[in-house]
Amino acid sequence: MQGPRPVVLSGPSGAGKSTLLKKLLKEYENVFGFSVSHTTRKPRPGEVNGKDYHFVTREEMQKEIDAGEFIEHAEFSGNMYGTSKGAVQAIQAQNQICVLDIDIQGVKNIKRTELNPIYISVQPPSLDVLEKRLRERQTETEESLQKRLTTACVDLELSKEPGLFDLVIINDDLEKAYSELKEILLE
Repeated sequence: MQGPRPVVLSGPSGAGKSTLLKKLLKEYENVFGFSVSHTTRKPRPGEVNGKDYHFVTREEMQKEIDAGEFIEHAEFSGNMYGTSKGAVQAIQAQNQICVLDIDIQGVKNIKRTELNPIYISVQPPSLDVLEKRLRERQTETEESLQKRLTTACVDLELSKEPGLFDLVIINDDLEKAYSELKEILLE
């Protein structure tokens, strides 16, 4: 994996990773490139295959995992998610800094590889704010929303592990959070 040092953005669903990432890619489109993850879940309304995710079958994904084509992978809510080596190499081939959006399991898996990214955790100011954001999306059933909140509690606890992240951004103010993100990345 040659090229500029990648960036791993992690944090619970609803913390604001995607919003921060969209701002970054818009402002610095030739500097940063987004590594499109694979998933076995069905696309949500408006999601585009190859742009938001590579939507694949469980069988296809398992075959590629078994062949060693993934840097990391995990299962969440009955669906598989993962980052392929090819997705990262495609960004690096364009001499861009590869940004990966990965959950806490993925962070721990990447720590065991030679990728050596900058690790950034994006967190909500509170679980109440996180719940409000997830409800406003209106993309979840009550059951899946509760699963996401439970997972968020665990993720936030695990993220306190010393040395796991190079930077923790509390996203209570989008512009302030974006400034913090730019500051570490533009160094």
